[in-house]
Amino acid sequence: MAEKIPVDLHGAAATMLTTLYLKALDADFDSPVLGDRYAREAVERIDFDWDGLKAHGRWAPLVTVRTAQYDIWARQFLAANPEATVIHLGCGLDARVFRIDPDPRVAWYDIDQPPVIALREKVYPTRPGYRLMATSATDPSWLNEIPADRPVLLLAEGISMYLTEADGVALLQSVVDRFPSGELQIDFYNWFGIRTQKTHRLQRQSGATLHWAVNGPADVLGKVDGIRLLAATNLFDAETFSRVPAGFRRSSLPVRAVSPLRGMLQYHRYAFGRLS
Repeated sequence: MAEKIPVDLHGAAATMLTTLYLKALDADFDSPVLGDRYAREAVERIDFDWDGLKAHGRWAPLVTVRTAQYDIWARQFLAANPEATVIHLGCGLDARVFRIDPDPRVAWYDIDQPPVIALREKVYPTRPGYRLMATSATDPSWLNEIPADRPVLLLAEGISMYLTEADGVALLQSVVDRFPSGELQIDFYNWFGIRTQKTHRLQRQSGATLHWAVNGPADVLGKVDGIRLLAATNLFDAETFSRVPAGFRRSSLPVRAVSPLRGMLQYHRYAFGRLS
């Protein structure tokens, strides 16, 4: 048996362990939302007290609906732009590059903080066209290392809420200004999600603080120049929500009836420049 990989993460980076574990639990469901076998294998390889997270499988749709939706949108982008660049910012331990298995012509960058990238290097293999970058999302220098000669997909899942609004807007604007065309696929918490963060077990466990609230596309369109909206949805209205277990759908009915709760977890997709 291979020796297990130790892990020591704190703050926002630590939240990825719960995210990974919920994806692994989903992979064992009879009818999974995401069905990510890579997450299950990663959990088996990492030396960590997973039971100590107290994360139940019934919570998995809170993560897997979002990830499955962005997998669909990423595949659509790559189908139209087969020689694109993908920037997976705040990648954590997500295995999207392996789930999607893009054409080798795609230049794919997985970017996260140095301790996260060091762990990824031990957990996952490499592949053609794939590069890891260890850096803070808010350090703009990483953009200069990525050639600006192709359409680009910025995929930023589960990161915006940890940024201040100023840093988040500057990040998106920097991407739009550097590349000739592309998409921004990014999720947000609305004001209710930010204000109630102390009630979220995931946030309490990690000690991380949430900052940037986005209540709808207008909040982004009004601050980032040169983008146009392609799609905006939420946990309950995403096309992948139809995959969740019937019990979760029934139990969420009261939440879906309250507007601030229904729109708490938002998934947005924007385009810029001239795309295929």
